[in-house]
Amino acid sequence: MAEATDVQNVAEREGPVTVLRARQSFTHLLRGWRRDPGPITCSSCSLSSCTSQLGESAPPAAAAAVLALSFLFLAFFRAFGSFVFTGRASLFGDVHSLVGPLRLTGICRCLLVLVMLGSGVLLLLLMVWRRSDGQNSEPMFQVVTQTMLPPDSVHNPTQLNYGMAVTDVDGDGDLEVVVAGYNGPNLVLKYDRTQNKLVNIALDNRDSPYYALRDRAGNAIGVTACDVDGDGREEIYFLNTNNAYSGQATYSDKLFKFRNGRYEDLLSDELNVRRGVANQMAGRSVACVDRKGTGRYSIYVANYARGRVGPHALLEMDESASDVSKGVIALSDVAAQAGVNKFTGGRGVVVGPILNHMRSDVFCDNENGANFLFKNNGDGTFVDMAQQAGVEDRTQHGRGVALADFNGDGKTDIVYGNWNGPHRLYLQTSDFRFRDVASRDFASPSPIRTVIAADFDNDKELEVFFNNIAYRGDAPNRLFRVSRRVNADPSIDELNVGDAAEPQGRGTGGTVTDLDGDGQLDLLLAHGESAQQPISVFKVKQVCVSARLFVSGLKRLNVRLTIDYPCRQGASNNWLRVIPRTQFGAFARGAKVTVFTAQSGSLTRIIDGGSGYLCEMEPVAHFGLGTDEAKVLEVSWPDGTTMTRVVEAGERSSVVEVAYPTDGDVSVLANDTQCGNGFTVRNGRCEALASFHYGLRSSVASFEASRCDTFSLLCVTVLFALADLRYSIISENQQGPPPPPLPQGELCAQSSSGAARHRTAAGAGATGTSVFVDGYLNLEDVCDYL
Repeated sequence: MAEATDVQNVAEREGPVTVLRARQSFTHLLRGWRRDPGPITCSSCSLSSCTSQLGESAPPAAAAAVLALSFLFLAFFRAFGSFVFTGRASLFGDVHSLVGPLRLTGICRCLLVLVMLGSGVLLLLLMVWRRSDGQNSEPMFQVVTQTMLPPDSVHNPTQLNYGMAVTDVDGDGDLEVVVAGYNGPNLVLKYDRTQNKLVNIALDNRDSPYYALRDRAGNAIGVTACDVDGDGREEIYFLNTNNAYSGQATYSDKLFKFRNGRYEDLLSDELNVRRGVANQMAGRSVACVDRKGTGRYSIYVANYARGRVGPHALLEMDESASDVSKGVIALSDVAAQAGVNKFTGGRGVVVGPILNHMRSDVFCDNENGANFLFKNNGDGTFVDMAQQAGVEDRTQHGRGVALADFNGDGKTDIVYGNWNGPHRLYLQTSDFRFRDVASRDFASPSPIRTVIAADFDNDKELEVFFNNIAYRGDAPNRLFRVSRRVNADPSIDELNVGDAAEPQGRGTGGTVTDLDGDGQLDLLLAHGESAQQPISVFKVKQVCVSARLFVSGLKRLNVRLTIDYPCRQGASNNWLRVIPRTQFGAFARGAKVTVFTAQSGSLTRIIDGGSGYLCEMEPVAHFGLGTDEAKVLEVSWPDGTTMTRVVEAGERSSVVEVAYPTDGDVSVLANDTQCGNGFTVRNGRCEALASFHYGLRSSVASFEASRCDTFSLLCVTVLFALADLRYSIISENQQGPPPPPLPQGELCAQSSSGAARHRTAAGAGATGTSVFVDGYLNLEDVCDYL
């Protein structure tokens, strides 16, 4: 209440518009600090009540410093502008009018002018700083293991675990996390919404339908899930090794199908035993590929060969010898037929439309040999294009791998880690070749295992998570943001990974999914190999701090200001989660999903069929949107089918399921559909107005994608200072008393005639910003830009 009285006293003495305009200046100044400019809340005309939604990037001390410097910056331009525009006052005279009560000497005034000018330079430097280190100060993850999955002997045993996969195990529509146990049982972790925690449903109870999934004797390391037989429900594949590093293993892999009310191993069926298809080689990663576009998936097995023993395998259902209605599933190894039966030290596998626009290709990063990039020929056969594409990396030893579109050109890029070697971020060029754009820090060697590409904080930019194994001293996990830029390669900035650093963690696997349905991805990490450790669970950390600033001594800017940092690290950002289905109703692994946004161009995700290392992510295209919104959704299936439709208003920040189009479905856009900035409708689809060139299409505003906003922000700050000056000059020429103070609880503005106009805030939750407009200078368009 005292603060409100102080401000009203200033308004009565100086005229209310000066106070309000100072508020508006700083409203927009602070708005420029945020990564995603959006509305600023101001519930009254009191400066102390203005709330700046700064976001997660700015620490309180830095924010206070910027505000203090900003006051000096504005004051300098007021004084300088008076000298330029009126010619009646000296620069020092105007400074004296601002700081008269201080009774400074001439030398001190000179020093003060230099300080004011220097403050502008420092403000510029701080604005540049906030685009890099400033964004990275807050930790991304906080550990929630003790509340969501406390270690115990049933739900989170301390054992050697490896791969993780996300699928709907119990058929209820929710996603579960399947964990490959090496010296203990496999686990199936389900989120219990009544307890708000994860529970293992694969219990040691032979009456449980999930009992067989435990496979206590299996020594599993790799795991994946997909619909092998086309019944609409995913099967689960475990790769077992039984201590064999390479070559022949002593225990076969398992392929579990839900049949007869429980999960049963198809590879143990007499039919498949006779066919001799069970993989008994020491392998690593496994993944799912719809090689022919039929909606039925093959299991790609990256075996670790010993000489000419243990080629890569490709298991799938033999339709001619199977009867799905009776549960008879005959399996065959078609690796030789498909052209992928290579001998190498197989490690990571990832599947998606890499060189093809929609057909599923396969990338393998290997050890002691060149990587493979198998291009789908369209008939289910593959040809290795790694050498032509420039991704062989012969001298390195690959591990975790992921696919993503990192620069917004619509092409699939590849990121992977090399064991104690340089990590790679390969951008695909227009000629189907790849260019490594990894920064020095990003490429820094480490004992890498899983690599995950996802938007954890929903800010529209992808993060890359490196999961390391501390087998010889500490090896903390790392997190990088890969931000799209105009006419340039993406910028790569290391972030504070927070609790997920786990410097002594024996990381072996990891996955992401939205466990509790809050629209943000959760991170789960498995540990093992060199030490037994329980699974860890992490959520994106919500940052809630505040800073308060009192500025005095500048006569016309005598204000109190309160800055609140809301819990903002992604929690208030928009998002969209898309789940495409096959023609059989199963998850469409390998499908490509593109969202066209209002302001940020297109964002592309691939439904994961196996990635990371030994792992598989959730079968969901997760889009963080920041303050933007999705306008149009496009899904491309591995058979070449495409569906395009408008995102309805009620679907924002929600989960959208997309069925496979039937013959009667119409998937073309109307000519007047709004595809977003930089796109238009052509032939019923959203297409870019400008071609891609060295970075983002022109559809992504440079204000968001580059440091242009820094200079724009400074220019607007100067304009606001000059607007204050113009009002001061006008006021000197006006006769009569100053306008009365405007009521509290309103968003205020001054019309060109000098008469007060106002908008009443509709309740405590009302948001908005009003802009001062006079007869000489109209800033409304500039402010709307910000």
